[in-house]
Amino acid sequence: MEIEQTIEVRAANGDRAAFTSLMAATKADLYRFIRRYVGDEAEAHDVLQEAYASAWLAMRRYDPGRPFDVWLRSIALNKCRDWSRRRAVRRVVRGVMGLDAPEAVSIGDETPIPEARLDDHRRAVELQRALLDLPDALKAPLLLATLDGRSHAEVADILRITPKAVETRIARARRKLAEKLTPER
Repeated sequence: MEIEQTIEVRAANGDRAAFTSLMAATKADLYRFIRRYVGDEAEAHDVLQEAYASAWLAMRRYDPGRPFDVWLRSIALNKCRDWSRRRAVRRVVRGVMGLDAPEAVSIGDETPIPEARLDDHRRAVELQRALLDLPDALKAPLLLATLDGRSHAEVADILRITPKAVETRIARARRKLAEKLTPER
């Protein structure tokens, strides 16, 4: 008599259909996290694809004793960090070569919106910029806890730090955001 395997174990054993099911079950939440982290819709889709490709390639190393979404979120977070490093290099290239150089990849321009929504849009853009400027050590726990609604213990497991460190980093991130978003008088 054979014991039924979980979908995660089947995927770890190379079952593409099982992995596809896992992707379908996790895609919306993972995309939201990545989108908030990178700040650009198109870039977020690219990072999401990279995360799933890396997860598929690493699936045989997945430990079924660990929650799949935590393992996948760790991979996605690493892809977001890679994206941030590439973005920093692009900024340097743009600064050295100028904005018109073909090698200077644009990060994405804001599209105009109706005047009635301009203030809300500006505040959202300011918040997104402030989030993008946060150091990764502060941004990751803040987004995992607030956007994903994960507990400090879950965030600690994903980031491999203590729950107290998560709490401290979230508090620091909120302070930094408040400083950046508070109008000067």
